[in-house]
Amino acid sequence: MKKLALLSMLAAPLAFAQDWMPTAFDHTEVSPGIYLLTGADSELPVGATSLLVGDEYVVLIDDSFAPLGPALLEKIEELAGRPADFIINTHAHGDHTGSNQFQAENGAIIVAHDNLRSRMENDPEQNTGPGALPIITFSDQMTFHINGIEAYVFHIETAHTDGDAAILFREANVIVAGDLLFRGMFPFIDYDSGGSVSGYKAGMQQLIDMSNDDTEFMPGHGPVASRADVQQDLDMLIDAEKRVKALLNKGMSEEDIVAANPLADYHDDYNWGFITTERMTRTLIRSLTTD
Repeated sequence: MKKLALLSMLAAPLAFAQDWMPTAFDHTEVSPGIYLLTGADSELPVGATSLLVGDEYVVLIDDSFAPLGPALLEKIEELAGRPADFIINTHAHGDHTGSNQFQAENGAIIVAHDNLRSRMENDPEQNTGPGALPIITFSDQMTFHINGIEAYVFHIETAHTDGDAAILFREANVIVAGDLLFRGMFPFIDYDSGGSVSGYKAGMQQLIDMSNDDTEFMPGHGPVASRADVQQDLDMLIDAEKRVKALLNKGMSEEDIVAANPLADYHDDYNWGFITTERMTRTLIRSLTTD
């Protein structure tokens, strides 16, 4: 039910989507001063929002849909006593950048990858006015030295999109993965925004390689995950690609491959309303025939 609701919200006009949105946020403290914020009065996970709270600065990672800006600010002020000083956008989708303008009007400085700003700048639905766009951008990596820890922000190329960023809180051993991690779901790989299956797999492997068994991953969608969870999702994607490639090598057409349902073994665990088993199959076919 949750996954079907998420499809409705992502695909529907904003007025309808608001029917699915929470009006407040709950929080879970993943590590001291690091919080995962989730909808308090909705079964729907509306995109991950992470918060770093300290005496020096308050850093928000992603800021959900535009209508959730005031509720998100209320939760930030509850936990931190003041609005966010910085916002790091992990990619240029509206469920992660939608309240940029509102949070900027309340004092936040927005940071993101160069490609994210370019995509938002050229999209009138996202370039909604002063403050909507990041004002600090980076090409490869940057580090925030705040609250006694390092927040290492780095670009992952052509993965979920072409402007993805992930964040490692070094001392806390926490990685904010953005939409490089759809925990326990088929991932959305946005080819129209510069993403690719090969880049997505490489990005997931990069996150695994910089972690250990105690690392906690904060995903773009889904619950807090372990290194083993991330490895399980990557193994699924690698095997799914092999299954589709085997049928392509037999000369089967796209429609014949879809009908053969090579990802059937993953359907019960990974299928969801937005990226169904069929859509994941078609994404892999596109990857294997165009990349």
